[in-house]
Amino acid sequence: MGTQERSRKKVHIWKKAILHFLLCFVMGFFTGFTPTSKSWTSSTHVTMSVATSDSPQPIEVFHQQNFNRSLLDDTETNHSSQKAIVPPGKLVIVITPTSRRNKLHNVLLRRLASTLKLVAQPLLWVVVEQKYDDSEVSEMLRKSGIMYRHVVSKENFSDADSEMDHQRNLALNHIEHHRLSGIVHFAGLSNVYDLSFFEEIRTIEAFGAWPIAKLSANRKKVKIEGPVCDSSEVMGWHLRRMKNTTMDSTTPPIHISSFAFNSSILWDPERWGRSSSIQDSSQNSLKYVREEVLEEETRLKGIPTQDCSKILLWDLHIPIEQ
Repeated sequence: MGTQERSRKKVHIWKKAILHFLLCFVMGFFTGFTPTSKSWTSSTHVTMSVATSDSPQPIEVFHQQNFNRSLLDDTETNHSSQKAIVPPGKLVIVITPTSRRNKLHNVLLRRLASTLKLVAQPLLWVVVEQKYDDSEVSEMLRKSGIMYRHVVSKENFSDADSEMDHQRNLALNHIEHHRLSGIVHFAGLSNVYDLSFFEEIRTIEAFGAWPIAKLSANRKKVKIEGPVCDSSEVMGWHLRRMKNTTMDSTTPPIHISSFAFNSSILWDPERWGRSSSIQDSSQNSLKYVREEVLEEETRLKGIPTQDCSKILLWDLHIPIEQ
């Protein structure tokens, strides 16, 4: 009798456990189909994160069957409006010719690369050099982290200035051939920049010019070349003899790094009211652009916009060793 009573008690305990388990399972199963606003609110906080400058995190959205779509749309709209606050600027196309006449050209090229790497995108660096079998420029450009084009010249020159102008023309022909759209600036290896300079030239619509300070090694003298401005309006030019005067019948020399222009003047001159035959008649694109800068006084903008007399670019002259 005692053994049968104990067996009945065990069976009764197991029946209660199974019944309790089934009851909990059924309640949990139907509870999962009941949507609650509280569960979605906490889920939104976990699944959506907006990137900040301090901790750049990607946006992650978990797709669920039951959610408040309007709340997600509002969140996505707010994020889109934040991205629209800072639209991408114009492409800056920087042209740099190089020459082995200057034994420091590799060092100076790396220094310029370090500067351009700090400039906000988009930026394209067009580097031109004479063809060599043992060139280090290609490897340096690949490791620079900068978007670039490497143009090689096959011509030999005895004159350094002629070689530099030829390389600049090759770069301009490359821009024209590929119809690259942006603001073109000639950056010499000896140039030293204020980083705000590159943001200023993005505001150029057609042509822009600015003063440049020329410094020579071991000389306590600074020369200013470039435009003389009233705010952003070009009133005249600094001549090489440091005489502040306005333009007359004598065409003033323009420093190669003291102006920039919209690249479409090369491959779409009719957009600017110029006949395409004017440029086609001459292979010297550099000369053509310089003449356009001087002739387009109404479209020539002084840089910086607020005060064109402010210096943002220095030319540190380093003697070239033969």
